[in-house]
Amino acid sequence: MRAPALTAAVLALCAAAGGAAWWQGGARWRGDLYCFADATQVWGVAARPADATPLCPASQSVRREVRSGQTRVEQFTLPRWDPQALRELLTAQGYAVTHALPDDGIQVEAVLSRAGETVLYTAAHQGEGTFVTLSSPGER
Repeated sequence: MRAPALTAAVLALCAAAGGAAWWQGGARWRGDLYCFADATQVWGVAARPADATPLCPASQSVRREVRSGQTRVEQFTLPRWDPQALRELLTAQGYAVTHALPDDGIQVEAVLSRAGETVLYTAAHQGEGTFVTLSSPGER
């Protein structure tokens, strides 16, 4: 009688562990920072400055695109107007500016490239601060 109870307990424990692993495996996609593999990094290549707050688009369709690998996107806010701050982190890691538009009073844009990867960099005015979006088609 003891063996069946032990077997049932082991099976229940395995089922619970499997469920927890499944739940944790999808936790990234349920969280607010779903678009980051590592929210302590900028585009996975440079340490995120302490005053750069990571964000992801709230759109469910963008969430699906990121999860499926169709789109890659990271967003940050900075408390001051500094459109070059995060761009300089990327260029220090080997990204070259292949095209850039100057500040038009609304935003600064640049196309960055490295080893076949193209990243659209947009830094928009957000009051006194900066709202930065990095995006590219697909995952690197």
